[in-house]
Amino acid sequence: MPGEILSQSEIDALLSALSTGEMNPEELKREESERRVKVYDFKRALRFSKDQIRSITRIHENFARLLTTYFSAQLRTYVQITVGTADQVPYEEFIRSIPNMTILNVFEMPPLDGRIILEVNPNIAYAMLDRMLGGRGTGLNKIENLTEIETKIMSNMFEKAFEQARDAWANLVEVDPILTEFEVNPQFLQMFSPNETVVVISLNTQIGETSGMINICIPHVFLEPIIPKLSAHYWMQSTPKKERNIDEITYIQNNLKDTKLPIVAELGTTNIAIQEFLLLDIGDTIQLDKMIEQPIELKVEGVPKFYAQVGKVNKKQAVQILEEIKGGDRENE
Repeated sequence: MPGEILSQSEIDALLSALSTGEMNPEELKREESERRVKVYDFKRALRFSKDQIRSITRIHENFARLLTTYFSAQLRTYVQITVGTADQVPYEEFIRSIPNMTILNVFEMPPLDGRIILEVNPNIAYAMLDRMLGGRGTGLNKIENLTEIETKIMSNMFEKAFEQARDAWANLVEVDPILTEFEVNPQFLQMFSPNETVVVISLNTQIGETSGMINICIPHVFLEPIIPKLSAHYWMQSTPKKERNIDEITYIQNNLKDTKLPIVAELGTTNIAIQEFLLLDIGDTIQLDKMIEQPIELKVEGVPKFYAQVGKVNKKQAVQILEEIKGGDRENE
């Protein structure tokens, strides 16, 4: 076999078998000839090379990381999304592989032509919906009974989530994801011919205790304009890894800056007996442990961070920060 090196003992054994008639040279040639013939299914045309599939996988590995960060912040629970598989199949095969009733989001991504399908397993979709509405993230499957409110919440949630594709594809092309259709029945999505080659990227998704799949279906016509960029040579010349990591760090930092923190200005504290508490009535006065001229503590997430004084701004109660409380963090408590 080409590229295979035999040891001296294997060569001796092969020559011995040929000389004794245990092996027939003609049969070996015939087997080698038959081995070179491969069955080709024209209905399952392979239009992408392995190198191009690997490039698409790299894009969606980055996309999966961005989705993990986004959903972790939005749902405030454990979220883990990773690329499972990436394969090219006929569109008909993709439609047969997904549930009869599921969550289907159709996106356009100008300036590229064509549309992308984001299919979300019902258990995952309902776990996300439950978390968005303040629940524990329980997965259900009652897609056929989606209410208008549930449909609106889900479509908005996945529309905003898919905006992360803008950053994931940035090294190849600047895209602008737009949700154009929301459907639950795959039979109503006859967007391509049954034999059209599509790339299906399956994302393993964990939302709290619920797990499932998110599938991204990309047709060949969508990728055709950027196929030359889907090569290892192009990726080697693209943005250095250090710069890509800086972009991810900047993205996370920007999201953290929008996080809301509760701030409490504590005027003072006191201790009273339960009996006194039960006897409290309108007009009673509770004496605190702070004098009126003393600065009060300003707490962030329950941690004392600043000293402040009470005042008014535009007829509204306010506090003015005087100084930072040294060691006012959880590590030094």
